[in-house]
Amino acid sequence: MLIACGDALIDFVPTRSVEGREAVMPAVGGSCLNVAIGMARLGAPTGFVGGISTDLFGRMIADHAAASNVDLDLATRSDHQTTLAFVRIVEGESHYAFYDAETATRSWTYRHGSIPFDTVEAVHVGSTTLVNDQGAAETKALIADARPSSTISFDPNCRPNLVKDKPAYLGRMAEFAGRADLIKMSDVDFAYLFGEEPYQQRASTLLRQGTSLIVITRGSNGAIAWHAQAGQIEVQAPKVEVVDTIGAGDSFQAALLFALYKQGHIARPRLQDIGADELRRALSFAANCAGLTCTRPGADPPWSHEINWSW
Repeated sequence: MLIACGDALIDFVPTRSVEGREAVMPAVGGSCLNVAIGMARLGAPTGFVGGISTDLFGRMIADHAAASNVDLDLATRSDHQTTLAFVRIVEGESHYAFYDAETATRSWTYRHGSIPFDTVEAVHVGSTTLVNDQGAAETKALIADARPSSTISFDPNCRPNLVKDKPAYLGRMAEFAGRADLIKMSDVDFAYLFGEEPYQQRASTLLRQGTSLIVITRGSNGAIAWHAQAGQIEVQAPKVEVVDTIGAGDSFQAALLFALYKQGHIARPRLQDIGADELRRALSFAANCAGLTCTRPGADPPWSHEINWSW
């Protein structure tokens, strides 16, 4: 099984009313839930770990996850409210306003022994759950239990408007990066975390620390990856008619993990020895899945029947 641990929320995505005014519509989201949904829709056995409310929006989240074949047995249901995120698209980038005080996601706690990690091949973490002290601490405890047997995937998916103490946040992200086997981040995330440092320089540092694979996505400019054995690999983004970019990075992450799983390279030793050709195919597949997600509103990753690949 593959699992994603973290945020589950409702995005209010931009649209237009029949009168032409700005409006919003609710759509299930949350970076880590999106990753779980993306992996499950492509055909991997997938579970989600995190807090989901029993309120109206929480039921929307649970129904959406179940319809996408995500196992919610490891999720924690509570009567805390659902996190809400309002989205505006500015110059092609999604900007968020979060309402996340005392919510089901923020109140989630990890219970030692609650997850059979010997049956879990990879664990994905990241995003808004890691901004607050409790979410970060609970996720670290989960990783400590998972890492002996499961590959750790990490996407910081930074939300600067939620960060109150940037130096502390940067230190926290460095801690999670130090525990990860696979790190994916957008070029925007990279700039927030590392400023103008060259990609290659930071990738070399992370590889020396023990990370097996580092990937930076660059929107329409495609993605570039570094691997200790396979070297540096670049793939192009497909040319698509973009509706919005919400969930594109999550779709890329989900598809990359799925592709590695299908290739038999998701386990840590197998990820470490993946060849350049196999890695290029996995990255290209991920880029195509992200591109398809951009052609429709909200975080709506593709199903297996919508996307073609060759292994």
